[in-house]
Amino acid sequence: MGENDVDDTGSATDPLADEDCYRVLGPDGIPLPDATVPDLSDERFRAIYRDLVTTRRFDERAVSLQRQGRIGTYAPCAGQEGSAVGSTHALADRDLISYQYREHGAIVVRDLLSEYLPYWLGHESGTEAIADGNVFPLNIGIAAHLPHAVGAAWAFDYREEDRVVAAHFGGGATSEGDFHEAINFAGVFDTPTLFCCHNNGWAISIPESRQTASDTFAEKAGAYGFEGIRVDGMDPLASYAVTKEAADRARRNEDDSPVDAPRPALIEFLEYRFGAHTTADDPTAYRDPDAVDPWRALDPLDRMEAFLRETGRIDDDGVAAIHEEADEIVADAIDFAESVEPDPADMFDHAYADLPPELRRQRDELLAAVDEHGEGAFQREE
Repeated sequence: MGENDVDDTGSATDPLADEDCYRVLGPDGIPLPDATVPDLSDERFRAIYRDLVTTRRFDERAVSLQRQGRIGTYAPCAGQEGSAVGSTHALADRDLISYQYREHGAIVVRDLLSEYLPYWLGHESGTEAIADGNVFPLNIGIAAHLPHAVGAAWAFDYREEDRVVAAHFGGGATSEGDFHEAINFAGVFDTPTLFCCHNNGWAISIPESRQTASDTFAEKAGAYGFEGIRVDGMDPLASYAVTKEAADRARRNEDDSPVDAPRPALIEFLEYRFGAHTTADDPTAYRDPDAVDPWRALDPLDRMEAFLRETGRIDDDGVAAIHEEADEIVADAIDFAESVEPDPADMFDHAYADLPPELRRQRDELLAAVDEHGEGAFQREE
């Protein structure tokens, strides 16, 4: 059966049914017969659901803000919340996350949303703030952050710090040299690095089949001497479980650990982005809109809510309370971000340690013009 096929009842088939990947929840949110549900408190299970809902709400508002011209080009994450939220809950707060640009759920879990949103309004304070929360600033250069992530993990190991690095990237990044250099270094020096590959089937408009001749992205890890594992990235509990196991192995003390295995791991999250690659993209130009429908049956929010209801951990009032809390968190973040006062000098402050003469001249000319005409002359009327 193809991706868009339906069964005899007319229901969309499970697009991951024939994939060899780790799963805890079925499409209906009920644990699979042979699955092991993570041993978490009821509070933690509800926190995962709250962070999924908050991430989705943030995503909806961010797209709306971009369409209104209030933020810049934005990378939507609807459909992919499960992997970012689940994997981040599996990490310790001291662990470092090397962020690509779509894992907004990691920011939500780390409670950095208000500090982060100014980035999308053009304020570098947003990336500085998330760095203080052990999240490397966003990386737009594809795979360019991976050598840095491995370097940080190597440093943690050298200094005997109990920390790991989770580096997020898309399938398209595996076609870049930086990916292979980073993953090779991690394998050779056994660094505590989790390579989190988000396989949503596309690298912007290029399908997975044009990215690699390998059967999977996970199997690439074998060439570099460590394990690769595939997981249902739209299952937040499976994403949690796989990341937790990998992180525990990565942070092990080699002197007393009974585990004789390499510490890096490549986790391939199988998922689908419901919308565009970014708000500058039109997915209907390269993707059949009907192809999205089967994946909506795996919506991570719906599956997590169904799990909580089925196990008696939440009811209608609890769901309503979480949605209300998510709305408030996102509204507060927007209010905070739009209260940040822009400083024209900021655009010159972070590219060079010592500003070159030509850029110094441009900065002085701009600031002189602002002094002469006032900031209002340089602000766009809304």
